[in-house]
Amino acid sequence: MLMSKSNKVLAGIIFVLLVALSLAITDTEGVFTAKNGSAATDFPVATSSAADIYAQNPVAKIAKECSPAVVNIDTETLVSRSPHPFANDPFFKEFFGEELDRWNRTVPMRGKGSGFIVDKKGYILTNNHVAEGADKITVTLLDGRHFEAKLVGRDPTFDLAVIQIKAENLPTLPLGDSDTAEIGEWVVAIGNPLGFENTVTAGVISGKNRTLQASNINFQGFMQTDASINPGNSGGPLINLRGEVVAINTAIVPYAQGIGFAVPINMAKQVMNDLIEHGEVKRGWLGVMLQTMTPGFADTYKIPGSEGAIVADIVPESPAAEAGFKRGDVIFSVDGKAVKSSQDVVLSIRNKLAGQDTVIEFYRDGKKDKLSVKLGDIPGKDGESGAPRGGSGGSSSPKQSERIGAQVSEISAELRNKYSLSSSNGLVVLSVERGSIASELGLREGDQILEVNRREVRNIAEYETIVGRNPKTVVMLVQREGQTLFFSYKK
Repeated sequence: MLMSKSNKVLAGIIFVLLVALSLAITDTEGVFTAKNGSAATDFPVATSSAADIYAQNPVAKIAKECSPAVVNIDTETLVSRSPHPFANDPFFKEFFGEELDRWNRTVPMRGKGSGFIVDKKGYILTNNHVAEGADKITVTLLDGRHFEAKLVGRDPTFDLAVIQIKAENLPTLPLGDSDTAEIGEWVVAIGNPLGFENTVTAGVISGKNRTLQASNINFQGFMQTDASINPGNSGGPLINLRGEVVAINTAIVPYAQGIGFAVPINMAKQVMNDLIEHGEVKRGWLGVMLQTMTPGFADTYKIPGSEGAIVADIVPESPAAEAGFKRGDVIFSVDGKAVKSSQDVVLSIRNKLAGQDTVIEFYRDGKKDKLSVKLGDIPGKDGESGAPRGGSGGSSSPKQSERIGAQVSEISAELRNKYSLSSSNGLVVLSVERGSIASELGLREGDQILEVNRREVRNIAEYETIVGRNPKTVVMLVQREGQTLFFSYKK
């Protein structure tokens, strides 16, 4: 039945009366009364306190409590620039000579980074590449205060630096224990990425003891995280859910997403203390290139267990060389403390002072041995050794082999020049088949194979005899870019 017009009006009036009646109900707990003239309107409101929010979301609490101690760092470096567009052209340089330099002018080059206050005396920990070469360093706190900072010291090896400001009532961050940090543990990064001050990002610890090799850094102990690290974040803290700094944000993989690296705080503590006390790092130096043990290497070299650090190369005239270490030695103890990986050895040695006597236990040819070595001081800059100028060591048509998926060749004068090899010993890798044993080993074009399964290889015949056609275990000593490395494969 259709409702008449009068019935519709009556229904509307009844509806309005019901709404008015509901609005007249007395306020109860959790109800907010907002008055407009003589009428009152009730709205339900949330009763959660800030403490409840922090309990449900610890990142918010960390951001609130830790951000005041994270600082923005602005640097200014004076550089000489020429207004002439062809100032660097060799022709113009030769023709005009020093006349071009007369037009040079000094201009400031500015940079940004992050850091965090670790001491009430105003000491701030940051990255070396943030402070390096700066003529002026300005620190800005979260509360808006600005201070000019002085450089206390820096360490390019670990990309760390300490600067200091003179101020009162400074907030600080507690330093945690990076050794106890677990993969998968939640962490928070705070910094000033891309000029956006006081930015908070969160993620997890993705990995530990990562090796990062670049033109200006070669470090084997990075902590990996997927918390966003962008330019400007460098030097900022990576904080666990207890509000402790476990690492210092340092670098990213530019062609990837969610792959960032940070220096573990335990290493930074030692470096920081040395920089504050001495202005430089006076850590011990052994002079070896280390690799972590692999099952294939352990089998071939008859090493009990699967833990330890392989001596892959030795710096000539270093403390290790003078003490009598050899390539292939496997370090398992430093001063009575067991080591599980190459990073353990690095941390043990670099926590000692130069000149300190250290007892190192190792396996050689499957037997235990030990040596006492006096640690040296880390060289400021390694001198480049010239390649020996021996004979060509190869024929005009060198023999080749394609065993285990790698095309390898005896070394001719042409190949030696092409790959800039330091000698004609062993064989050189020309190509590697994808998915092959050689690929799993990690071989690549230009590698110089010196030994296979502990035996020196001098020609293709020896190589094929040692490798065989379907090997179950292969361990190779390879020279790459001036360093020797062990590569192992186990079926």
